[in-house]
Amino acid sequence: LPFLEHAVELDPNFAMGYRELGNEYGGLGEVGRAAEYFTKAFQLREHASEREKLLISANYYQTVTGQLDKAAQAYQEMIDNYPRDPTGYFNLSEVCTPQGLYEKALELTRQTQQMVPGRIALYENLGNILLALQRLDDSRKAITEAEARKLDDYLLHSQLYALGFLAQDAAAMQQQLQWFAAHPGVNTYGLSLASDTEAYAGRLSKARDLTKQSVDSAVRADSKENGAIWWENAAIREAAFGNPAESQQAAAEGLKLDAASQGVGIEAAIAYAMAGDSAPAEAAAQDLNKRYPYDTQMQSLWLPAIQAQLALNRKDPSAALRALQPASPPIEYGLTQFAANISCLYPTYIRGEAYLAAGQGSQAAAEFQKILDHSGVVWSCWTGALAKLGVARANAMEARNSQGAVADAARSRALTAYQSFLTLWKDADPDIPIYKSAKAELAKLQWRTLTASNPLLPITCP
Repeated sequence: LPFLEHAVELDPNFAMGYRELGNEYGGLGEVGRAAEYFTKAFQLREHASEREKLLISANYYQTVTGQLDKAAQAYQEMIDNYPRDPTGYFNLSEVCTPQGLYEKALELTRQTQQMVPGRIALYENLGNILLALQRLDDSRKAITEAEARKLDDYLLHSQLYALGFLAQDAAAMQQQLQWFAAHPGVNTYGLSLASDTEAYAGRLSKARDLTKQSVDSAVRADSKENGAIWWENAAIREAAFGNPAESQQAAAEGLKLDAASQGVGIEAAIAYAMAGDSAPAEAAAQDLNKRYPYDTQMQSLWLPAIQAQLALNRKDPSAALRALQPASPPIEYGLTQFAANISCLYPTYIRGEAYLAAGQGSQAAAEFQKILDHSGVVWSCWTGALAKLGVARANAMEARNSQGAVADAARSRALTAYQSFLTLWKDADPDIPIYKSAKAELAKLQWRTLTASNPLLPITCP
C-alpha cells in the first residue's frame, strides 16, 4: 500500500495505480475504501490502455455499482481479446462466487491455475469455492497445496478454521486462532470467527466479549469498516436470540464506526428490522435502494430480506414471502463481503421465519434445512444453530396441523430436532430468550406426545 500510494502521488492520473489500491483494500476487507479507489480509476480510465480500461471498468461494476452482469461481460471481453492473460479468467470467477455459481467459478479458477499456478489468491478462492460446494476434503487439499508452495495468508487460515469447526476439531480451531493472535494486523478475523463459534453454541456472553475484542483489533489495524461489520453481525445475532435492546445498541455502535459502508448499512437495516425497530430499518432500506439501484445482490437479496422482515413486524407473512420471491436459488448461496465466513444466508432464514408465521410448517422446514445443508457456506454463523430450532418448530407445527401417521412422523422429527438443538446448546447462557422458549416448547411437545400415546393420562400440561 505505501508504494502504491506513493505511485499515485507521483502521477495523480495513474488510473491503474488507483485500481491496484482498490484491489489491495478489497483484499483486506475494506470494501468501502476499495470502492473509492475503483471509482477514481474509473474516472481516469481514458489514461489507460484498452486492456486496462476493460479491467478498470469491470472492477468498477463489480465493486462500486454491484452490476455483476456488466462486470462479467467486461471480463468475458478480456478473455476473448486476451486469451493468454489469466486476469480475465480469475476475475470472472470472482464475479461468479457472489452469484452462487460455484461450479463455473471452480472451472475458471482451474483454468487460471494452469496459467499461473503459484498465485495465493487462486488457492484462497479454491478453498472457499470447494467449501461452498461441500467438498471439504478437496478444500483441505487445496490449502495443503498452497502450504507446500510456502503460500500463507489469513484467508487460508480462516478456511482451515472453518474446516476444523465443521469437523468438530477443537484443537485444529485453536491452532488457527493462535496463528491469528500472532498476526495482529488480521487478528480481527480470528476473533470474529471465535465469537461466531461461541454464539453458535449459545455462549453469548463469551461471544460478546470476543466481538468487542475483534472490533478493538480492527480499529487498531486501521480497519474501521471491519470493526463496524463485527458490531452489525453481533446486532443481528442479538435480535435473533431475542435481545432487541442489545441488538439496537450494537447496530448503533457499528454505524458510529462506519455509516457509509454498504455492508454495514445492510446489516444494520436487517438488525433493526429483526429487533422490531422498523423506522430506522425502513429509512436504511430506502437509502440503500437509492445508493445502489443496480446492485445485483442488493436488489435480489438484501432489500427483499429487509422488506420481508418489516412485513413480519407488521404481522403480514404473505407480504414477507412475496418480498423474498425474486431471489434466485444460486445467488442466495453466494459469497458476501460482510462476514468472516462465506454467508450467513439471512434471506433464507427470514423466509423460513415467514413460512412459520404463515402456518406453513413443511415449507418452513425446507428453508431451514437449506441452511443446514450448506454448512460449508454458513460455517459457525448463528443461523446454522438456529436452523436446527427452526426445523424443530416447523415440524411441531406440521404435527399440530396434521393427523394420524403424518402427525406422528412430524412430531418425531420435531422431537429429534429440538433435542439436537438443545444438545448443541447444553452449555448455553441460561438467560437467552430463544433458549428458554426452545426448552418450554420441547416440554410441551413431549407432553403432547405422551398424552397422544396414553389417552387416559390427565390433560394437564406441566
